[in-house]
Amino acid sequence: MADEKADEATQQDTTPAEPVDDLVSTHHAITVDGTELSYTATTGRVVLRDEVYTDGKFDGHKAKAEVFLTSYVLDAAPDSNRPVTFAFNGGPGSASVWLHLGVLGPRRVLSGDAGDLAPPPYGLADNSETLLKHSDLVFIDPVSTGYSRAIEGGKPGDFHGFQGDIESIAEVIRLWTTRNSRWMSPKYLAGESYGTLRAAALADHLQSRHGLYPNGLLLISSVLDMGTIRFTEGNDLPYSLYLPTYAAIAHHHGKHGDRPLRDVLDEAEKFAAGDYAWALARGARLTAEERADVVRKVAELSGLSEDYVDRVNLRIEHVRFFTELLRDERKTVGRMDGRFTGWEPDAAVERFTDDPSISGIRGAYSAAINHYLREELDYRSDLPYETLTGRVQPWSYKEFEGAAVSVVDRLGAAMQANPHLRVHVGCGYTDGATPYFAAEHVLARLPVPEELRENIDVRYYPAGHMMYVHEPSRIQQSDDLANFIAGS
Repeated sequence: MADEKADEATQQDTTPAEPVDDLVSTHHAITVDGTELSYTATTGRVVLRDEVYTDGKFDGHKAKAEVFLTSYVLDAAPDSNRPVTFAFNGGPGSASVWLHLGVLGPRRVLSGDAGDLAPPPYGLADNSETLLKHSDLVFIDPVSTGYSRAIEGGKPGDFHGFQGDIESIAEVIRLWTTRNSRWMSPKYLAGESYGTLRAAALADHLQSRHGLYPNGLLLISSVLDMGTIRFTEGNDLPYSLYLPTYAAIAHHHGKHGDRPLRDVLDEAEKFAAGDYAWALARGARLTAEERADVVRKVAELSGLSEDYVDRVNLRIEHVRFFTELLRDERKTVGRMDGRFTGWEPDAAVERFTDDPSISGIRGAYSAAINHYLREELDYRSDLPYETLTGRVQPWSYKEFEGAAVSVVDRLGAAMQANPHLRVHVGCGYTDGATPYFAAEHVLARLPVPEELRENIDVRYYPAGHMMYVHEPSRIQQSDDLANFIAGS
């Protein structure tokens, strides 16, 4: 009997402790346009729970994950008309640090820019263009990014996929809205990259599951249909949709002389949507003269040699382009931002081994968020803050088996159910991850009535995926986002 009691005690001792929220609040102020804004920052992990049923019997609310977030709320008297914006990045596998410290939050990282990167240990400064002037902010790190984790004994893989990710982020938004009495506030979803696909699906999910209707979506570096950017066998669409981006990057690196960028893009767009798409569809039916004309034009626009364009059969895959464009200078260009350049030890390599536009700024953002959360927001954890992680892979798209991953129909459905839903799309001309012409292609095919197209606002910047690392683009983008929310 004594041994049995000892065994029971041992089992009790090894049972994981019930997780609890560990939110920390601090108070700050920032001066924006000559006005001091006092605000409360709250950061930490919120426990998500499931309603669990076994054999038709309710077993209670069981913890499943601890999701890290940082919110900023003005200290002025509560106003139900004040908007709140929920923001996240993409990846999958990216924390929200990029939008948080790059453009939206009240503090921003000083990373430098292409050709003039800041040295470590970098710096932080007040963001006098912060969206906090116009909206309260909530930054969310999906499970396995940032400090977000599945609970002890839980399965991280349950969140590493399209639907599990949507449901968990939606639950964070519902909880925060409820606990902070913000159901009557205007609400916005801001996503970058894969986060735009997430935001579009979230709008539909929040409306249909919880009756929570957003006022707007902020889609930064948008991809709503993966079929427009994935170079898979038999899919020629990405080759034509990427060509204007290749032309923009070539222009930045002097391949178009002193021609204005807009002139180059107009020519590239017209050719990509017309003769180039036609030629790719024709295949071996092209005459030798027709093929030679297409080779010449693609080479001229992309900055590559005619010989190279001919050898790749008119089809330029994006990483091969980034590796090839400046090969004669023994340099590569960035995927996330083609303005950045790097080097390869093997100057004959076909595909670069590092994206210089990520490695160039990642250190600054990692240093800034680790310092900022601990030293300024008083949140302490010995976990590594995962800015970009491969631990979410393989990412599950089981809902799209046999089809391209697309949320175009879901965004259309959300807009039709909620005709007041407005959509802002921000595109970078030198973004080689989510090309701007692909975003235009998708928006043109969005299944909504003509009158709802007035709800879509598209803006362009002479920079890349994180266009806000380019200071003039950051200033303009901040103004564009503020005007979008004010206009809603």
